[in-house]
Amino acid sequence: MSVQLQDRPVAFRQYALRRAEKLKQMVTPYLKQASTIPTGFSSSDTFESHRAMILNYFGATLDDWENWHWQMTHRISDPHVLDTLLPLAATQRQEILRVGKTFRWAISPYYLSLMDDSDPFDPIRLQGLPSQAELFDDFGEEDPMGEEYTSPAPSITRRYPDRLIINVTNMCAMYCRHCQRRRNIGETDTHSPRVQLSQALNYIRANPEIRDVLVTGGDALLLSDQTLDWLLGELHAIPHVEIKRLGTRVPVTLPMRITDELCTILAKYPPLYINTQFNHPKEVTKDAKKAADKLIAAGVILGNQAVLLKGINTQPQVMKKLNQELLKIRVRPYYIFHAKNVKGTRHFVPRIQDGIEIIEQLRGHTSGLAVPTYIINAPKGGGKTPISPQYLVSLDENKAVLRTWEGKYIQYETP
Repeated sequence: MSVQLQDRPVAFRQYALRRAEKLKQMVTPYLKQASTIPTGFSSSDTFESHRAMILNYFGATLDDWENWHWQMTHRISDPHVLDTLLPLAATQRQEILRVGKTFRWAISPYYLSLMDDSDPFDPIRLQGLPSQAELFDDFGEEDPMGEEYTSPAPSITRRYPDRLIINVTNMCAMYCRHCQRRRNIGETDTHSPRVQLSQALNYIRANPEIRDVLVTGGDALLLSDQTLDWLLGELHAIPHVEIKRLGTRVPVTLPMRITDELCTILAKYPPLYINTQFNHPKEVTKDAKKAADKLIAAGVILGNQAVLLKGINTQPQVMKKLNQELLKIRVRPYYIFHAKNVKGTRHFVPRIQDGIEIIEQLRGHTSGLAVPTYIINAPKGGGKTPISPQYLVSLDENKAVLRTWEGKYIQYETP
């Protein structure tokens, strides 16, 4: 009997070694694929070369580059300037000219520096450059989320019992081609008037069930420091507002906006959450990390809301790489949003099966921190609907049948 007991640890260790080898075999194909997926860090030399070319064109300095106001005033929105900085095929030049007559476009010099100058299917180019597919969309809607029907006060969107959105601007550092609010872009950049924001604040004050307020747009961080300080201060002073959130893509498209002065303001109003939108590992750059580090030092909690976009991130290994890169810069993957049926963006809309497969390839295959919730926004303001693979097979009063992340079926008894 004593010999058998002594042998048990050896048998357990042998089993554990066999199991570990099986797990290693599971992850090996991904590791091989992941090494071929470009990231912002692995591409940094190329980005710096592009930056030097752009600075030379504008006769600017590195100090100019780090100034977010310079970046905004030098956004590229002229096809001829774009063609000088990013050589285009003649057909693409014509596409951009045609699309620009219907849909506005603009790209920050920083985001332009991330684009591959030789690959027309580069995921950064696809997000930033107009495509003729935008003109041949008879499927999408101007406002698929029904925001006009869920606005009980100026600048307010309310879909849930205890939280709401304040839309503060139509301004962005770059007009993403998949934008859900492209109807608001217009031809000029405008912020919501102070009187309108005051009306939104009065609505919040009058409704004590509102405990969570998201400030978005456009891009919330393109408000001036002074306006942000005032708005966050007003929200912070409302007793029942427990959480402030900012919706912004500047860590991705304009990381130099995250200045020391801005961070001093943000640090005054905890708890403050920022949800941003990284959609591809190439967007996770040294500059993005620098911005994230500053925000975290100011006490801001960072999350990511990726948009699932056909041709950009629907491959499971790309989304896994993105989420792992985000965790390395301390940005928590929060949501994967299925691309909305916005007019002019149908070419980006993937299959729901693509999103489910991504979750299948994340759950159990990587850290739970790297597994966001896959969301479809129900039409006409119906709200976020989580979509996931079916892990619960059956359930009665005594037991459940579950499918594990490895595809094994087990019975789980309940008392």
